Amino acid sequence: MTDWTLDRKAQLAYSYERFAQAKIFVFRKWCEQAAERHVLAPSDLSGSCKYGSLFMNQVFGGSICGHYQHQYNIIGGRIVDLSHDAIDVGSIKNPYLHEPDFFAIPEKQASLNNCLPRVKHWVAQFLKEIESAEVRSSSGVL
Repeated sequence: MTDWTLDRKAQLAYSYERFAQAKIFVFRKWCEQAAERHVLAPSDLSGSCKYGSLFMNQVFGGSICGHYQHQYNIIGGRIVDLSHDAIDVGSIKNPYLHEPDFFAIPEKQASLNNCLPRVKHWVAQFLKEIESAEVRSSSGVL
């Protein structure tokens, strides 16, 4: 069993700029996933918290927190939530409630583990994009 609520080491240092880059990237992937499923393109990151929190955890470290309605990250002692402004999160009375036992439920463990291969692919692609953008920026090529 993976304890997602434990602090994980970062592959990339967290910053507000990188948060914005991650949000754009994950939204793009969320839209691609909708196209694969032949459903309407999303207008925001509603419904993506499992993927988004796994992604942020794999890239920026920290821990995953949440409850049956929503999950998010704690990175460097602060709440970090890619879908903080999504319609579904806005409708939750207490979106940042943390129920650690929720992550020990076998079905929740299986659900997160089933998402992990896709998320790891996203992470590899994101890290390549970030590296490429930083190389272009440092060489003066925009």
